[in-house]
Amino acid sequence: MNTVLFCVYAAVTLVAVIFTALREFHMFQLNGYKTPEHTRWMLKNKKRYIWMIFLFCLQFSLLYTGVNIVMVTGFTLFNLGLLIFNRPGKKFKKPLVYTARVKRMLVTFFIFIAVFYVLAVLLAKENRTVYIDRIWNEAHTDFTYSDKYTKVKWFGRPISYILVGSSLLFTPLLVLLSNFVNKPIEKAVQNWYINDAKRMLKDMPKLHKVGITGSYGKTSMKFYLSELLSSKYETLKTPESYNTPMGVVKTIRMFMKPTHEYFICEMGARRVGEIKELCDIVSPHDAIITSVGPQHLETFKSIENVTNTKFELADSISPLGKIYLNGDNEYIRGKAPNYKNAVTYGLSEDNDYRATDISVSETGTEFTVTAPDGETCKYSTKLLGEHNVQNILGAIAYAHGTGIPLDKLVLPVRRIQAVPHRLQLLDKGGGVTFIDDAYNSNPNGCRAALGVLKLFDACRILVTPGMVELGAKQEELNREFGREAAEVCDYIALVGREQTVPIFNGIKEAGYDMSRVYVADSLGDALAKVQAYQTDKKKIVLLENDLPDNY
Repeated sequence: MNTVLFCVYAAVTLVAVIFTALREFHMFQLNGYKTPEHTRWMLKNKKRYIWMIFLFCLQFSLLYTGVNIVMVTGFTLFNLGLLIFNRPGKKFKKPLVYTARVKRMLVTFFIFIAVFYVLAVLLAKENRTVYIDRIWNEAHTDFTYSDKYTKVKWFGRPISYILVGSSLLFTPLLVLLSNFVNKPIEKAVQNWYINDAKRMLKDMPKLHKVGITGSYGKTSMKFYLSELLSSKYETLKTPESYNTPMGVVKTIRMFMKPTHEYFICEMGARRVGEIKELCDIVSPHDAIITSVGPQHLETFKSIENVTNTKFELADSISPLGKIYLNGDNEYIRGKAPNYKNAVTYGLSEDNDYRATDISVSETGTEFTVTAPDGETCKYSTKLLGEHNVQNILGAIAYAHGTGIPLDKLVLPVRRIQAVPHRLQLLDKGGGVTFIDDAYNSNPNGCRAALGVLKLFDACRILVTPGMVELGAKQEELNREFGREAAEVCDYIALVGREQTVPIFNGIKEAGYDMSRVYVADSLGDALAKVQAYQTDKKKIVLLENDLPDNY
């Protein structure tokens, strides 16, 4: 009987460990395999771990109360519930990717789990008399030997159950420990791939490499510049949001060809030094810095650190290279005089490349570009908003600097498509059009998106969970976002009851009709509410930011 009971409990707990571990590995991956970020995430989500500690304390009490069938059955059912809760099948926005690194970590993790189970089995076979003399008699001197022996004989040793339960309790920590133990291996693997990518770039001395970074706008700039340069040159860009060292390395090793003339490399960072790390791999000739703003302040700590990190790119280019800077950005403008090879672009008059006569409508945008030598050219694009003009202008400035005449860029600019999830206009029919800005999560971008929404003569609806990773300014900036949204929107649906409180308060402070604000538990809930709104006008729904699963 004791063997069957223990085996059932151990089996259920093991499956619960597996499912819990996969959920933890998923969150760890979303946190960029960074232990500090994941630790902060765990502290923010501590409610999800409190039950583990509570359950362990209950199991630890077995040492003093002895094992009984009711208690073990309760533990088993509890772990069965956890198993069901964490079972695979939930649809994630970005599911766990079983990369080689994750597979290696899983092997290490299960070695740790095996230690718990092996010890549990070995200790379960320890001489029962020794166990009784050492533990049971100390805690329960009023029982007879036969009573004590019966309890042990039928239900096994408490320490075995505690060890099995501990494997579940320590699963989140073992995920981090697996990463720590594997660090030398991962470092060696990464160095091999990085050196191979460097070798490939070194074998292409005629390849021109341009690095793009910024708090926002870098992905859009990359896509726009690729469209323009491809009109004359064989061009490779990092795909999607591949802006980490291994993402860049993967791009080089998988897609780089000897025929490529330009390599456009997006560079992202969450802490000081990470842009320099990317530059050490790519060795860019030129740089484009699209923006500096209050993003990832949880890791950067200050806007000064953000600015200095972005300019790590400017400090790393070749001596003959050029630095293209968004001269309308106050932080960039402050650093620009330090660089003699800087070329500025923007909407204000003191920029080298200027955009004027901007006309924005629901169908697109028209504008005129003036080059440093005074030459002008008129452009049109299907993209919406002045902020898109800024990024297109930066791409025009760089392409013109490579030798492409301004008039030869008119058709490529017209061909530019919206980057997926960045103010992408999607007509779903049924009187509803979506402006998909799901990948945006910064104050300037949110403000620009509201400006685009304001262009439409329609029922304007905002769906958002707000902004994250803004450090101490997060509440203040979300509150301001709420006030700005109140001036534009006919209806507002907030996704998430906790993180949207500052936005809700900002909307309320603006004197908005709060009966038109809906706080949803999920994106699906919010979209269902949007569909239910009755209006005579066509609905324009702005999807502003879509938080990843770890939020």
